[in-house]
Amino acid sequence: MRYVAFLCHRFCIFAGVTSILAKCGIRETDSTVATAVRTAVVLIFSWLMVFVSDSFGQITSISGYTFLFLILSGAATGASWLCYFKALQTGDVNKVVPIDKSSTVLTIILALIFLHEGISLSKAGLSSLLLWGSC
Repeated sequence: MRYVAFLCHRFCIFAGVTSILAKCGIRETDSTVATAVRTAVVLIFSWLMVFVSDSFGQITSISGYTFLFLILSGAATGASWLCYFKALQTGDVNKVVPIDKSSTVLTIILALIFLHEGISLSKAGLSSLLLWGSC
């Protein structure tokens, strides 16, 4: 459990810094080019982690069904990043990021509907506050 808490803490730091770095990076370039550069860096870093963690051999065991959902997820991520970078380029970080983070509420609702994951009263309440705060 401590390891999960450690990872969550690091994730929050990286996620928080990402928006600021992205805003600085798109000041003098097109948001689409910036998204492509960012995506290339993520691609390189991801494959580096596959090799470092010695996971490359697992690629052949991925089913077509799993590949389909990973491809669809990648397409949704790409569309999301393009929209996010355009919004960052034209808007204030303190306005764009809360709207971006409101996707958490949509994710919780979709997980409830499609994955049959439960939702507690406290999670529903906090999700409502998150959505209200992003508006």
